[in-house]
Amino acid sequence: MKKLNTFALIVMTSVAAGLNAQTSDRSLPADIDPLSYSRLPLIYKDSLDAEGQRIFEVINGTEATQARFGPPNNSMYSLEPSEPYDVMNQLLRRASVGPQFFEISTLVPAREFNQQYEWTAHELAAQRVGVDQSIIDVIKYNRPVSGLPEREAAVIEYGRAMLRGDHQISSEMFANMVRLFGRQGTVEITMIMGDYTMTAMLLNAVDQHLTPDRGEPLLPMP
Repeated sequence: MKKLNTFALIVMTSVAAGLNAQTSDRSLPADIDPLSYSRLPLIYKDSLDAEGQRIFEVINGTEATQARFGPPNNSMYSLEPSEPYDVMNQLLRRASVGPQFFEISTLVPAREFNQQYEWTAHELAAQRVGVDQSIIDVIKYNRPVSGLPEREAAVIEYGRAMLRGDHQISSEMFANMVRLFGRQGTVEITMIMGDYTMTAMLLNAVDQHLTPDRGEPLLPMP
């Protein structure tokens, strides 16, 4: 990456000061960058070579000058894999299971990995697409699925089985998922959960904190 010019550094310092003023009541650990809110600094488009800038634009858009917070910025520290990682996520957002089951499938790994950034974004997204708060709260507070609609209960139990214990799916559980969602839908739900498991691991590794625009954290932490 090319060195940032003096003007960019001045801008970065000014922005950092503004963000720190907004979040004086939310102290950051010493190893957290005050601009990115993670252990990895923000990536700027003009710090990349031509191929890096092409990848940057695929992920962040042609008008952006800095990487988006969270997964985009952090994943771009490994530039080549960051492009298919982002493309896969965009494709999964259009999965045949629909936006409600997409969001439910993101929340299960976010809860299992205690990933605050991921959870807070996707609880709000789940609310926006009409997922009932009672379903969100079953995941959020690790409650039993009894009383939930059959399909929602099945997805939560399926995700918990994959992410807990021996991580195995019984023949009966898989058959039930295929009955409810079909083969394509079952694979889509599995891939969404896998995608957000990887994202949760990445965000935990870099200790991604909520940025001021994200509001208050929504996930109770152990």
